Amino acid sequence: MELNVGDFTALTEAYCSEPHSFLGMHAIPATEVSKKASANHILVRALLPRAEACSVVRLSENGIDKEYPLSRIANSPIFEEVLTEESSFFPYQLKVLYDNGTIQQFHDPYAFMPTISEESVYLFNEGSDRFIHNKLGAHAMTVDGVSGVSFSVWAPSAKRVSVVGDFNFWDGRCHAMRGLGASGIWEIFIPGLREGTLYKFELLGADGLSFLKTDPYGQYFESPPHNASIVYDSKAYQWSDKDWLLQREKTDWKKAPCSIYEMHLGSWRCQVEDGHRPLSYREIAEDLIPYLKDMEYTHVEFMPLAEHPFDGSWGYQVTGFFAPTHRFGNPDDFKYLVDQLHQNNIGVILDWVPAHFPEDRFALARFDGTALYEHEDPRQGKHQDWGTLIFNYGRTEVKAFLIANALFWFEHFHVDGLRVDAVASMLYLDYSRKEGEWVPNKYGGRENVEAIEFLKEVNNQVHTYFPGALMIAEESTSFGGVSHPVDVGGLGFDFKWNMGWMHDLLYYMQKDPIYRKYEHAHLTFGMLYQFSESFVQVFSHDEVVHGKASMLMKMPGDTPSAKASQLRALYALMWFWPGKKTLFMGSDFGQSNEWNYAQSLDWHLLEYRDHQGIQATVRDLNRLYKSIPGLAYGDVDASGFEWIACADADSGVIAFIRWGETIEDCLVVIAHFTPIYRENYRIGVPFSGFYEEILNTDAAVYGGLDFGNSGGLDSQSIAWDNRSDSLLLNLPPTSVSVFRYRG
Repeated sequence: MELNVGDFTALTEAYCSEPHSFLGMHAIPATEVSKKASANHILVRALLPRAEACSVVRLSENGIDKEYPLSRIANSPIFEEVLTEESSFFPYQLKVLYDNGTIQQFHDPYAFMPTISEESVYLFNEGSDRFIHNKLGAHAMTVDGVSGVSFSVWAPSAKRVSVVGDFNFWDGRCHAMRGLGASGIWEIFIPGLREGTLYKFELLGADGLSFLKTDPYGQYFESPPHNASIVYDSKAYQWSDKDWLLQREKTDWKKAPCSIYEMHLGSWRCQVEDGHRPLSYREIAEDLIPYLKDMEYTHVEFMPLAEHPFDGSWGYQVTGFFAPTHRFGNPDDFKYLVDQLHQNNIGVILDWVPAHFPEDRFALARFDGTALYEHEDPRQGKHQDWGTLIFNYGRTEVKAFLIANALFWFEHFHVDGLRVDAVASMLYLDYSRKEGEWVPNKYGGRENVEAIEFLKEVNNQVHTYFPGALMIAEESTSFGGVSHPVDVGGLGFDFKWNMGWMHDLLYYMQKDPIYRKYEHAHLTFGMLYQFSESFVQVFSHDEVVHGKASMLMKMPGDTPSAKASQLRALYALMWFWPGKKTLFMGSDFGQSNEWNYAQSLDWHLLEYRDHQGIQATVRDLNRLYKSIPGLAYGDVDASGFEWIACADADSGVIAFIRWGETIEDCLVVIAHFTPIYRENYRIGVPFSGFYEEILNTDAAVYGGLDFGNSGGLDSQSIAWDNRSDSLLLNLPPTSVSVFRYRG
């Protein structure tokens, strides 16, 4: 165990890849010390920069410890001694006098065996350890009765990896990690550290240059520009949402109401008296929950909350995939928010970004000096539109990282679903690329086979481990089977955002009403494919930024009231059209300005009648959607929808039936998109009897002119629209009227 010149230099200049082979306690044959000796002896060696002296303290059960001074080697930071009085290993600590005069006594990190098992290492390399985040990274634990923190990281091309922090003066020589065979995993247990410790990994690349990286599996980070990882105890929080989780397991969300409030947490509401700062996780729980309950949303969807360095990315350029952002509090604070939402029967969906990651040098990019998480070839590894890097989905360890990340949010934070961002960019190798800028798959095609298999696997794993969890795809192409089960050839998502319907409807609504008759097909075309997938109808944050105007200001009209009537009708059509619902914050009360991530919503607009009316419309739409039995089932089943009339382009009218659970739950929906008051407009109805008018978007309570049908109508035995009975209606200008059959 004697150090040769090469080993000595490697230790002192911090490029030793196997520090545990030299540091710590080792048995040596007695003959290496003395030819007359008959028993083995014990060598103790420590590397302690900034130390003036060091001794080994033998810990005894009776409290009478024995101390052995160590000798410094050649004025280096290495101290060692052969303990001839000892013949076997014993519990010990190092007692160190530092150059600032302080004395510390602590357990030697190099006295401990690896804290990650060979099986876990194997399964990680194989890509099949679904919960590798509970092993890699930093985890507070007790080993052999000693408390500390276990650190492990995957960096196969690094020549050396160390843990650095305040505890070792950020000196990479102090806590060099052991390499676990050919796995590429480096590991060390450091006694005495605890929750709250700041740390980074210092890596030595193949080029001989050292650099710092944050922990890919880190669960808490300090604020930029420092970006250090922080040791966090993920098991300390006491949850109170058991009832919700049990109910979630039993819920078939295909058949259940699902109305989602999409929001950016940092710009929802700010604390004016405190420099307009955003609300914290705990503060927002106090305001958000009453709002969601009043508006009768079933879920809230947070734009990405995983750690990210740049506010202007809205969270979509993630550097800490396993950490809620520090901006609004610590991880327990976010757990509190989720917990409180669940206790109030509100589900939580997170925006998840497995499609790409930023090039920030402190994070995943070229993590060990090579393209580790990304592709080396920029034709495969670089997103040209976003200036980001693309995950290498064909690498088993990368796939394990991402699948574990998806499961992590369900396991540790009890979220109810993930909205997967930018799925289209994952599915196609030529996404946003010209000819010659992409590499075909092994079959010569444009599909990203590895990404497709990854998506199938992550969806299956989420549904296996967390029944009732939702996986929602933001996918804008005609790729088949996105929301179909994997075992029938689909990708396995529960739902897909209906981007085509959204764009068609907005194109139609933004036209001056006098020209809408020429665009009538944009109203109806979506029904041709409506049930090819399980859709979410959505107006998201992307539609109210970058000069696109807010939802209200997209609407034609010379006055705010005219615009408001258009928007109310649009929302009513959305809610009664099949599909689950997602609406971005502020849109539900008619925010006038485009969304700005750096400032609060314009809540003061709710002082005005038009905005109050838009909000009241959305509230009642949610109430009706939730309260009518069987309506939500028709979101994904064609038997829940039936056209009455869809071809009256000149009048700007469509009419359809939404079937509920019983005949009495049958709804007749008439959407009218011209500013003309139409009297005596006849439509066919499925049954004879009385039809109660349960919604009229032109009602005074919504800020309308209060034209309508006096609360309901009796049908007439006049055949119309290929039906034996009909209603003679008054259609308010730019409105949606909904009638419920009462017999």
